[in-house]
Amino acid sequence: MSTIKFHQDLKVYLKSFEAAMKIYGISKTFPKEEIYSLTDQIRRSSCSVAANISEAWGKRKYEKSFIAKLTDSEGQARETQTWLQFALACQYINE
Repeated sequence: MSTIKFHQDLKVYLKSFEAAMKIYGISKTFPKEEIYSLTDQIRRSSCSVAANISEAWGKRKYEKSFIAKLTDSEGQARETQTWLQFALACQYINE
């Protein structure tokens, strides 16, 4: 068993970062008229998942702050899922 020293060692951080990068790539194909709405929103929320995990790691010694940041991360993940549903409904992406 390895010791986790940095937030970058967390599997959940790595997966959330990878997902955000995939969303960045996919959202490059969205129509230009979506740049200030759907594209911006989905990029922000997906990146925020990883950012909040990173912040949570920094606050891990303070249980309430740690839990609050993880809760924020979960909220951003749910927001990202919603934006992905909109992108799917608009046929900008496929399943």
